[in-house]
Amino acid sequence: MRFARSAAAAAIAASVPIAFAQTSTSCNPTEKTCSDDTGLDATTFSSDFTTGSNASWSAATGTTITYGSQGAEFIITKEGEAPTIQTDFYVFFGRFEVKMKAAAGTGIVSSVVLESDDLDEIDWEWLGGNTAQVETNFFGKGNTTAYDRAVYYSVSTPQSSFHTYTIDWTSERIEWIIDGTVVRTLEYSDALTVGGKNYPQTPMRLKMGNWCGGCSGEADGTIEWAGGNTTFDDAPYIMYVESVSITNYNPGSSYSYSDETGDYDSIKVVNGSSTGTASASTATATGKSSSGSSGSAASTSAPTSSVSVAGVNGQTAAAVSSTVTGSAYSTNTASASAQNANSTAASATTQVPGSSPTSGSSSNGTVSGASATSSGVATQSGTSGATANTILTAASLLTVALGFLML
Repeated sequence: MRFARSAAAAAIAASVPIAFAQTSTSCNPTEKTCSDDTGLDATTFSSDFTTGSNASWSAATGTTITYGSQGAEFIITKEGEAPTIQTDFYVFFGRFEVKMKAAAGTGIVSSVVLESDDLDEIDWEWLGGNTAQVETNFFGKGNTTAYDRAVYYSVSTPQSSFHTYTIDWTSERIEWIIDGTVVRTLEYSDALTVGGKNYPQTPMRLKMGNWCGGCSGEADGTIEWAGGNTTFDDAPYIMYVESVSITNYNPGSSYSYSDETGDYDSIKVVNGSSTGTASASTATATGKSSSGSSGSAASTSAPTSSVSVAGVNGQTAAAVSSTVTGSAYSTNTASASAQNANSTAASATTQVPGSSPTSGSSSNGTVSGASATSSGVATQSGTSGATANTILTAASLLTVALGFLML
């Protein structure tokens, strides 16, 4: 990933953390014709990682996931490790619930990210040294001209307690939800979306990972944002994911971009069936739906949720303040309020590149399924050739080996 930096960013980078969006894709459909995204041809999907289940997930380069009584274990023991997995399928609007416990450790970053081929992105991120908050963030089409979208929310002991973190994503709004309480809502019409241009609205995969933002190879701005330099005196640093539940609002065997706009009403949904036949549908902006057959035009709206609970390659690495505040989730209100009010606060997102799914193979490597060990603990591994992604930070252009398996 190559980032260009502006003069303004360079001027303030020495004292302000730099924020990065995830900006890697194997084929950007807003720039050229790409293969269809493999869809989730079902309304629901779930994984109980306490059973060692890892069907429909792929591991990133160099990743080994251990499955124990607390679920999938994303373990960091030394520099250079960034265990990460992603779904083998995309979802076109839906509800994503992850029950997890973030990793402890200064500079350690736990991440849950939704990302599309055209670099739409919705994030949860936890800093290992911050025992009272979680960051929410979003990006549209890889647009990193501004970093004013991050909001921090209080959460009780995220590194020592399991919580359920949910993203409910529709064509009209995104809700970030903690243990059933909405902490943030982003409307399509919100000013931060710039008329919807920055609103995430194309098919996404779910990615979960643990990485070291405070390691010596990172830039000063990244290390500062992550909470400081990481030492491994208290390693291993483990992020636990107990379970994942997904509700797909547009089930389909695949999703395709009918043009290069990247608008949700340009996405074609191909619906699979048990007989192997499929019919096509196209999301519309009107919210109306109709069906067709025998080659006639068929369309269906990109639906909104019925669920309501009482929340690239050349990018400018700008550091700006988080100006949006939100209601506190827990009793830890002071910390979140201070973070959001800080005029020099900035955000960052998962720094692992995207990829395109197939079923079970990759030009870069392969992923093994869960296998029992003699201790009764299952593991999942990802293997591939070396993967490097460069980012320009406050100090220099750095290489970060945090690559996802290019499926």
